[in-house]
Amino acid sequence: MDIQENVSLRHLNTFGIDARAQYYTEIHSSAELQETLRHWKGSTPFVLGGGSNILFTGDVGRLVIRNRIKGREAVRRQAGKAWVAAGGGENWHEFVLWCLDEGLGGIENLSLIPGTVGAAPIQNIGAYGVELRDVFHSLEAIELSTGMEHAFGREACQFGYRDSVFKGPFRGHYCITRVVFELTTGPHQIHSSYGAIKEILAARGITDPTIRDISEAVIAIRSSKLPNPVQIGNAGSFFKNPEIPQQQFDGLLERFPDIVHYPAGEGLVKVPAGWLIEQCGWKGQRFGDAGCYEKQALVLVNYGQASGKDILQLAQKIVDSVDEKFGVRLMPEVNVV
Repeated sequence: MDIQENVSLRHLNTFGIDARAQYYTEIHSSAELQETLRHWKGSTPFVLGGGSNILFTGDVGRLVIRNRIKGREAVRRQAGKAWVAAGGGENWHEFVLWCLDEGLGGIENLSLIPGTVGAAPIQNIGAYGVELRDVFHSLEAIELSTGMEHAFGREACQFGYRDSVFKGPFRGHYCITRVVFELTTGPHQIHSSYGAIKEILAARGITDPTIRDISEAVIAIRSSKLPNPVQIGNAGSFFKNPEIPQQQFDGLLERFPDIVHYPAGEGLVKVPAGWLIEQCGWKGQRFGDAGCYEKQALVLVNYGQASGKDILQLAQKIVDSVDEKFGVRLMPEVNVV
Protein backbone atom coordinates (compact mmCIF):
# COMPACT_ATOMS: atom_id res chain seq x y z
CA MET A 1 0.00 0.00 0.00
CA ASP A 2 1.72 3.13 -1.28
CA ILE A 3 0.11 6.26 0.16
CA GLN A 4 1.60 9.62 -0.84
CA GLU A 5 1.02 12.95 0.89
CA ASN A 6 0.14 16.40 -0.47
CA VAL A 7 -0.37 15.31 -4.09
CA SER A 8 -1.52 17.71 -6.82
CA LEU A 9 -4.70 16.64 -8.61
CA ARG A 10 -4.33 19.20 -11.40
CA HIS A 11 -3.55 16.60 -14.06
CA LEU A 12 -6.14 14.18 -12.70
CA ASN A 13 -9.22 16.34 -13.37
CA THR A 14 -10.24 17.60 -16.81
CA PHE A 15 -11.04 21.09 -15.50
CA GLY A 16 -7.34 21.37 -14.68
CA ILE A 17 -8.08 22.74 -11.20
CA ASP A 18 -4.98 22.87 -9.00
CA ALA A 19 -6.43 21.12 -5.96
CA ARG A 20 -4.33 18.90 -3.72
CA ALA A 21 -5.03 15.63 -1.97
CA GLN A 22 -3.85 15.34 1.61
CA TYR A 23 -3.24 11.63 0.92
CA TYR A 24 -3.27 9.77 -2.39
CA THR A 25 -3.00 6.20 -3.65
CA GLU A 26 -3.93 4.11 -6.69
CA ILE A 27 -5.56 0.68 -6.69
CA HIS A 28 -5.42 -1.90 -9.50
CA SER A 29 -7.68 -4.65 -8.16
CA SER A 30 -10.54 -5.23 -5.75
CA ALA A 31 -8.17 -7.05 -3.41
CA GLU A 32 -5.78 -4.10 -3.40
CA LEU A 33 -8.65 -1.75 -2.60
CA GLN A 34 -9.83 -3.96 0.26
CA GLU A 35 -6.31 -4.14 1.66
CA THR A 36 -6.03 -0.35 1.52
CA LEU A 37 -9.34 0.05 3.34
CA ARG A 38 -8.30 -2.45 6.04
CA HIS A 39 -5.19 -0.44 6.85
CA TRP A 40 -6.60 3.05 6.42
CA LYS A 41 -7.63 4.57 9.76
CA GLY A 42 -8.75 8.04 8.65
CA SER A 43 -12.08 9.32 7.38
CA THR A 44 -13.92 7.72 4.45
CA PRO A 45 -11.73 7.94 1.32
CA PHE A 46 -12.71 9.80 -1.84
CA VAL A 47 -12.71 7.70 -5.03
CA LEU A 48 -11.43 9.37 -8.20
CA GLY A 49 -11.98 7.93 -11.66
CA GLY A 50 -11.08 9.86 -14.81
CA GLY A 51 -11.74 13.22 -13.14
CA SER A 52 -13.94 14.24 -16.07
CA ASN A 53 -17.12 15.07 -14.20
CA ILE A 54 -15.70 16.78 -11.13
CA LEU A 55 -15.16 20.37 -10.07
CA PHE A 56 -12.75 20.71 -7.15
CA THR A 57 -13.46 23.91 -5.21
CA GLY A 58 -10.66 23.34 -2.70
CA ASP A 59 -8.13 20.81 -1.47
CA VAL A 60 -9.29 17.32 -0.49
CA GLY A 61 -8.43 16.77 3.15
CA ARG A 62 -8.62 12.98 3.13
CA LEU A 63 -7.35 9.96 1.25
CA VAL A 64 -8.00 10.08 -2.51
CA ILE A 65 -8.10 6.63 -4.10
CA ARG A 66 -7.73 6.55 -7.87
CA ASN A 67 -9.51 3.60 -9.47
CA ARG A 68 -7.11 1.94 -11.93
CA ILE A 69 -8.83 -1.46 -12.16
CA LYS A 70 -8.58 -2.64 -15.77
CA GLY A 71 -9.78 -5.59 -17.83
CA ARG A 72 -12.53 -6.25 -20.38
CA GLU A 73 -14.03 -9.50 -21.62
CA ALA A 74 -17.17 -11.01 -23.10
CA VAL A 75 -18.30 -13.35 -20.32
CA ARG A 76 -21.24 -14.89 -22.19
CA ARG A 77 -22.79 -14.90 -25.67
CA GLN A 78 -26.26 -16.12 -26.46
CA ALA A 79 -28.95 -15.49 -29.11
CA GLY A 80 -27.57 -12.29 -30.57
CA LYS A 81 -26.42 -10.87 -27.24
CA ALA A 82 -23.15 -10.61 -25.38
CA TRP A 83 -22.60 -9.86 -21.72
CA VAL A 84 -19.40 -7.86 -21.46
CA ALA A 85 -17.54 -7.06 -18.24
CA ALA A 86 -15.09 -4.19 -17.79
CA GLY A 87 -13.00 -2.97 -14.88
CA GLY A 88 -14.09 0.24 -13.19
CA GLY A 89 -10.82 1.97 -14.07
CA GLU A 90 -11.09 1.35 -17.82
CA ASN A 91 -11.24 4.46 -20.00
CA TRP A 92 -14.83 4.68 -21.26
CA HIS A 93 -14.15 5.71 -24.86
CA GLU A 94 -11.41 3.11 -25.26
CA PHE A 95 -13.92 0.52 -24.01
CA VAL A 96 -16.47 1.69 -26.59
CA LEU A 97 -13.88 1.36 -29.38
CA TRP A 98 -12.94 -2.13 -28.15
CA CYS A 99 -16.59 -3.17 -28.28
CA LEU A 100 -16.84 -1.88 -31.85
CA ASP A 101 -13.73 -3.89 -32.79
CA GLU A 102 -15.44 -6.94 -31.30
CA GLY A 103 -18.61 -6.26 -33.32
CA LEU A 104 -20.65 -5.49 -30.20
CA GLY A 105 -23.40 -2.88 -30.39
CA GLY A 106 -25.35 -0.77 -27.94
CA ILE A 107 -22.94 1.91 -26.72
CA GLU A 108 -21.77 3.44 -30.01
CA ASN A 109 -23.92 6.54 -29.37
CA LEU A 110 -21.92 7.05 -26.16
CA SER A 111 -18.61 7.42 -28.01
CA LEU A 112 -16.09 10.03 -26.87
CA ILE A 113 -17.74 10.61 -23.50
CA PRO A 114 -14.81 11.26 -21.13
CA GLY A 115 -14.36 9.31 -17.93
CA THR A 116 -14.14 5.72 -16.75
CA VAL A 117 -16.36 2.66 -16.91
CA GLY A 118 -16.83 2.78 -13.13
CA ALA A 119 -18.11 6.35 -13.23
CA ALA A 120 -20.58 5.68 -16.06
CA PRO A 121 -23.34 4.10 -13.91
CA ILE A 122 -23.01 6.78 -11.23
CA GLN A 123 -23.93 9.44 -13.77
CA ASN A 124 -26.11 7.18 -15.95
CA ILE A 125 -24.24 8.74 -18.86
CA GLY A 126 -26.25 9.39 -21.99
CA ALA A 127 -26.06 11.03 -25.39
CA TYR A 128 -27.84 11.11 -28.74
CA GLY A 129 -30.82 9.00 -27.74
CA VAL A 130 -29.07 6.35 -25.62
CA GLU A 131 -28.44 6.07 -21.88
CA LEU A 132 -26.21 3.69 -19.99
CA ARG A 133 -29.20 2.08 -18.29
CA ASP A 134 -30.36 0.85 -21.72
CA VAL A 135 -27.40 -1.55 -21.87
CA PHE A 136 -26.65 -2.04 -18.17
CA HIS A 137 -26.79 -5.50 -16.63
CA SER A 138 -25.07 -5.32 -13.24
CA LEU A 139 -22.09 -4.01 -11.31
CA GLU A 140 -19.84 -4.92 -8.42
CA ALA A 141 -18.80 -2.32 -5.86
CA ILE A 142 -16.86 -2.26 -2.63
CA GLU A 143 -18.31 -0.40 0.33
CA LEU A 144 -15.68 2.06 1.54
CA SER A 145 -16.66 1.92 5.22
CA THR A 146 -16.53 -1.89 5.51
CA GLY A 147 -14.52 -3.22 2.55
CA MET A 148 -17.41 -5.54 1.73
CA GLU A 149 -18.21 -6.30 -1.92
CA HIS A 150 -21.80 -5.83 -3.10
CA ALA A 151 -23.60 -6.56 -6.37
CA PHE A 152 -26.16 -4.18 -7.88
CA GLY A 153 -28.66 -4.99 -10.60
CA ARG A 154 -30.44 -2.42 -12.77
CA GLU A 155 -33.32 -1.87 -10.36
CA ALA A 156 -31.02 -1.46 -7.35
CA CYS A 157 -29.12 1.31 -9.14
CA GLN A 158 -32.29 3.44 -9.37
CA PHE A 159 -31.23 5.06 -12.63
CA GLY A 160 -32.70 8.45 -13.53
CA TYR A 161 -31.78 11.25 -15.88
CA ARG A 162 -28.02 11.66 -15.27
CA ASP A 163 -28.66 10.12 -11.90
CA SER A 164 -28.43 6.93 -9.86
CA VAL A 165 -28.47 5.72 -6.28
CA PHE A 166 -24.71 6.46 -6.25
CA LYS A 167 -25.43 10.18 -6.61
CA GLY A 168 -28.14 10.02 -3.94
CA PRO A 169 -28.22 7.96 -0.73
CA PHE A 170 -25.06 6.01 -1.61
CA ARG A 171 -23.05 9.03 -2.75
CA GLY A 172 -19.42 8.55 -1.77
CA HIS A 173 -20.11 5.19 -0.13
CA TYR A 174 -18.83 2.81 -2.82
CA CYS A 175 -16.05 2.23 -5.33
CA ILE A 176 -17.40 0.55 -8.47
CA THR A 177 -14.89 -2.13 -9.46
CA ARG A 178 -16.62 -3.98 -12.33
CA VAL A 179 -19.55 -3.32 -14.65
CA VAL A 180 -21.36 -5.83 -16.87
CA PHE A 181 -23.15 -4.64 -20.02
CA GLU A 182 -25.74 -6.42 -22.14
CA LEU A 183 -24.74 -5.67 -25.73
CA THR A 184 -25.75 -7.08 -29.12
CA THR A 185 -23.75 -9.26 -31.49
CA GLY A 186 -26.17 -8.59 -34.34
CA PRO A 187 -28.41 -7.61 -35.85
CA HIS A 188 -27.90 -4.30 -34.05
CA GLN A 189 -30.49 -1.68 -33.24
CA ILE A 190 -29.30 1.54 -34.85
CA HIS A 191 -30.11 4.82 -33.09
CA SER A 192 -29.75 7.46 -35.79
CA SER A 193 -32.83 9.63 -35.25
CA TYR A 194 -30.93 12.42 -33.51
CA GLY A 195 -30.84 15.35 -35.92
CA ALA A 196 -27.11 15.95 -36.02
CA ILE A 197 -26.40 12.24 -36.59
CA LYS A 198 -28.84 12.14 -39.48
CA GLU A 199 -27.21 15.21 -41.02
CA ILE A 200 -23.71 13.76 -40.85
CA LEU A 201 -24.80 10.39 -42.24
CA ALA A 202 -26.58 12.13 -45.12
CA ALA A 203 -23.53 14.30 -45.83
CA ARG A 204 -21.41 11.17 -45.99
CA GLY A 205 -23.89 9.39 -48.27
CA ILE A 206 -24.61 6.67 -45.70
CA THR A 207 -28.16 5.30 -45.93
CA ASP A 208 -27.70 2.01 -44.08
CA PRO A 209 -25.39 2.89 -41.18
CA THR A 210 -23.39 0.40 -39.15
CA ILE A 211 -22.64 0.79 -35.45
CA ARG A 212 -19.19 2.10 -36.42
CA ASP A 213 -20.80 4.69 -38.72
CA ILE A 214 -22.89 5.90 -35.77
CA SER A 215 -19.82 6.05 -33.52
CA GLU A 216 -17.84 8.05 -36.07
CA ALA A 217 -20.76 10.47 -36.54
CA VAL A 218 -21.04 10.99 -32.77
CA ILE A 219 -17.29 11.55 -32.50
CA ALA A 220 -17.49 14.17 -35.25
CA ILE A 221 -20.38 15.96 -33.52
CA ARG A 222 -18.74 16.00 -30.09
CA SER A 223 -15.39 17.08 -31.52
CA SER A 224 -17.00 20.04 -33.29
CA LYS A 225 -18.95 21.24 -30.24
CA LEU A 226 -16.84 20.43 -27.20
CA PRO A 227 -13.34 21.69 -26.35
CA ASN A 228 -10.54 19.19 -25.87
CA PRO A 229 -9.72 19.16 -22.12
CA VAL A 230 -6.03 18.86 -22.99
CA GLN A 231 -6.26 22.31 -24.57
CA ILE A 232 -9.03 24.00 -22.53
CA GLY A 233 -10.04 22.72 -19.10
CA ASN A 234 -13.67 21.58 -18.95
CA ALA A 235 -15.94 18.76 -17.81
CA GLY A 236 -18.27 18.67 -20.80
CA SER A 237 -21.88 19.61 -20.12
CA PHE A 238 -21.97 21.46 -16.81
CA PHE A 239 -25.76 21.47 -16.38
CA LYS A 240 -28.53 18.94 -16.85
CA ASN A 241 -31.20 19.68 -19.45
CA PRO A 242 -34.20 20.63 -17.28
CA GLU A 243 -37.43 18.65 -17.57
CA ILE A 244 -40.41 20.81 -16.69
CA PRO A 245 -44.18 20.17 -16.39
CA GLN A 246 -46.23 20.63 -19.56
CA GLN A 247 -48.25 23.44 -17.97
CA GLN A 248 -45.11 25.40 -17.11
CA PHE A 249 -43.78 24.86 -20.62
CA ASP A 250 -47.04 26.08 -22.18
CA GLY A 251 -46.58 29.34 -20.33
CA LEU A 252 -43.01 29.66 -21.59
CA LEU A 253 -44.11 28.88 -25.14
CA GLU A 254 -46.48 31.86 -25.09
CA ARG A 255 -43.64 34.17 -24.08
CA PHE A 256 -40.89 32.52 -26.16
CA PRO A 257 -42.47 30.98 -29.31
CA ASP A 258 -39.08 29.78 -30.62
CA ILE A 259 -38.14 27.87 -27.46
CA VAL A 260 -36.36 24.60 -28.29
CA HIS A 261 -37.95 21.59 -26.62
CA TYR A 262 -38.39 17.81 -26.70
CA PRO A 263 -40.97 15.47 -25.16
CA ALA A 264 -39.75 13.92 -21.92
CA GLY A 265 -42.70 11.62 -21.16
CA GLU A 266 -45.21 11.60 -18.31
CA GLY A 267 -46.38 15.17 -18.86
CA LEU A 268 -42.85 16.57 -18.95
CA VAL A 269 -41.00 18.63 -21.54
CA LYS A 270 -37.21 18.79 -21.85
CA VAL A 271 -35.71 22.19 -22.63
CA PRO A 272 -32.00 22.27 -23.61
CA ALA A 273 -29.99 24.03 -20.92
CA GLY A 274 -27.60 25.30 -23.58
CA TRP A 275 -30.43 27.15 -25.34
CA LEU A 276 -31.60 28.76 -22.09
CA ILE A 277 -28.08 29.86 -21.21
CA GLU A 278 -27.44 31.25 -24.69
CA GLN A 279 -30.68 33.27 -24.58
CA CYS A 280 -29.38 34.91 -21.41
CA GLY A 281 -26.27 36.08 -23.24
CA TRP A 282 -23.65 33.91 -21.56
CA LYS A 283 -22.26 32.05 -24.57
CA GLY A 284 -18.64 33.07 -25.18
CA GLN A 285 -18.45 35.24 -22.06
CA ARG A 286 -15.19 35.17 -20.11
CA PHE A 287 -14.37 36.37 -16.62
CA GLY A 288 -10.66 36.08 -15.98
CA ASP A 289 -9.84 32.47 -16.81
CA ALA A 290 -13.39 31.19 -16.16
CA GLY A 291 -15.75 31.26 -19.11
CA CYS A 292 -18.73 29.93 -21.03
CA TYR A 293 -17.49 28.15 -24.15
CA GLU A 294 -17.96 30.05 -27.41
CA LYS A 295 -19.25 27.05 -29.36
CA GLN A 296 -21.50 25.47 -26.72
CA ALA A 297 -23.07 27.46 -23.90
CA LEU A 298 -23.61 24.34 -21.83
CA VAL A 299 -19.86 23.97 -21.31
CA LEU A 300 -18.00 26.00 -18.69
CA VAL A 301 -14.26 26.23 -19.20
CA ASN A 302 -11.00 26.98 -17.42
CA TYR A 303 -8.74 28.93 -19.76
CA GLY A 304 -5.73 28.29 -17.55
CA GLN A 305 -5.60 29.52 -13.99
CA ALA A 306 -9.23 29.64 -12.86
CA SER A 307 -9.97 28.13 -9.47
CA GLY A 308 -12.85 25.80 -8.78
CA LYS A 309 -14.54 28.61 -6.89
CA ASP A 310 -14.22 30.88 -9.95
CA ILE A 311 -16.02 28.27 -12.09
CA LEU A 312 -18.65 27.69 -9.42
CA GLN A 313 -19.34 31.42 -9.05
CA LEU A 314 -19.86 31.71 -12.81
CA ALA A 315 -22.17 28.70 -12.74
CA GLN A 316 -24.25 30.30 -9.97
CA LYS A 317 -24.61 33.55 -11.92
CA ILE A 318 -25.81 31.56 -14.94
CA VAL A 319 -28.30 29.62 -12.81
CA ASP A 320 -29.70 32.84 -11.33
CA SER A 321 -30.05 34.59 -14.69
CA VAL A 322 -31.84 31.63 -16.31
CA ASP A 323 -34.15 31.39 -13.31
CA GLU A 324 -34.92 35.12 -13.49
CA LYS A 325 -35.69 35.09 -17.22
CA PHE A 326 -37.42 31.72 -17.64
CA GLY A 327 -38.40 30.61 -14.15
CA VAL A 328 -36.39 27.42 -14.70
CA ARG A 329 -33.75 26.35 -12.19
CA LEU A 330 -30.73 24.65 -13.74
CA MET A 331 -29.09 21.79 -11.88
CA PRO A 332 -25.41 20.88 -12.26
CA GLU A 333 -24.49 17.66 -14.01
CA VAL A 334 -20.92 17.99 -12.75
CA ASN A 335 -20.11 16.80 -9.22
CA VAL A 336 -18.91 19.72 -7.10
CA VAL A 337 -16.36 18.57 -4.50
